[in-house]
Amino acid sequence: MKRIPFLIYPLLLLLLSACEGIFEYHPNQIRLKDSEKNLTQKNLARLLAQAPGDTLRLLVMGDTQRFYDATVDFVDKANSIPHIDLVVHLGDISDFGLSQEFRWVHDIMKNLKYPYLTVIGNHDMLGNARTVYSEMYGAFNYSFVYGHTKFIFIDTNGREYGFNGLVPDLDWLQQQLTPEPDAPWTQAVVVSHVPPFDGDFDPQLELPYHQTLAQSGVVPLSLHGHRHSWQTETRYNDPSILYHVTTTVKERGFTYLKLWDGGYSLEKIDF
Repeated sequence: MKRIPFLIYPLLLLLLSACEGIFEYHPNQIRLKDSEKNLTQKNLARLLAQAPGDTLRLLVMGDTQRFYDATVDFVDKANSIPHIDLVVHLGDISDFGLSQEFRWVHDIMKNLKYPYLTVIGNHDMLGNARTVYSEMYGAFNYSFVYGHTKFIFIDTNGREYGFNGLVPDLDWLQQQLTPEPDAPWTQAVVVSHVPPFDGDFDPQLELPYHQTLAQSGVVPLSLHGHRHSWQTETRYNDPSILYHVTTTVKERGFTYLKLWDGGYSLEKIDF
């Protein structure tokens, strides 16, 4: 059976809505089903119910925006790869920050065989999208431990706050990077949308962000999206931390990340 291109789904949904008498629906209204709320908590529960192995396997993708067909193809490709622990969406779930855009993307991503977690992107903060993201996914900053690794998801969309010196929240980040006594994790991976060397990152916090990671002594890797291209390099004359930027799904690519205690590997995957 030939698949209907996902780009025409918005039109079909609009036509169907006429039958329900909801042409008065405003694009900034938030109408979420219970199944579309608190997705971070729900996917974390799925993840933490799994038994992590010595090597963690993640697929890292992002910037879905209006690229619905590409996102469908990503899900198909992801589901063909066995033994994945988690899929990470690096932000810009939406393009214009409309609640329906978030719903369309989740309608695709929910077909993953694996749990998926998100970090908020700058396009996910347009209009009332911050409220949409909060209701649909949850907190902008959160962390969890899975196996030997702590994962820290943090809002780095400094421009959306007028470069007020508060985003990213480096005090919170430093607290998250401080191991508790007898902590089960030995390393941390930080995940955000905007990389520190991008013009949308608060410039007064660029070097302090790196210093926070470096001084913790537990972060080998910082993961980002936003740039719609690949970029993998060390920065600030410090080889201890690798900054990896994953391209957009529009470019038909994502990262296959393997993590073990004291090491990692990154593979760029085309689909």
